[in-house]
Amino acid sequence: MKSHTKPNTAFWIIAILALLWNLIGIYFWLYEYFLITDDIRATLPAGQVELMDAAPAWGMVVYGIAVFSGVLASILLIARKKLCVPIFLISLLAILVQMGHWIFAMDAVGVLGPEAIVMPLIVIAIAIFLYYYSKGAALKGWLR
Repeated sequence: MKSHTKPNTAFWIIAILALLWNLIGIYFWLYEYFLITDDIRATLPAGQVELMDAAPAWGMVVYGIAVFSGVLASILLIARKKLCVPIFLISLLAILVQMGHWIFAMDAVGVLGPEAIVMPLIVIAIAIFLYYYSKGAALKGWLR
């Protein structure tokens, strides 16, 4: 049985930032699917509105899985629970499906230009980092 050690200060900073990041994800999910108004849509570029309208219904579900599992995993990370590791993996996989569809199947880059890939790549990179960071925290005995 591994002994549990106390995590360093960086762990707490990363865990809290992970929670804040994923809460922002929930905000954007709620905004995109429930809070956006016709007035706001009218201010967006036409290509972006077309992409939003063309998005499949399952995309909303996958996006929701990504952000809600990310919040749950972040809470579990703060609580120092090993269960955060597989839940961060679920979030990562959902992000890869969602962003892969956005980039490749919906041709967001072709419609909106190269800048359409920047945020998806940032989201993917952070999800990969959080998954591997949580695995490392478990190996160091910081999680129970």
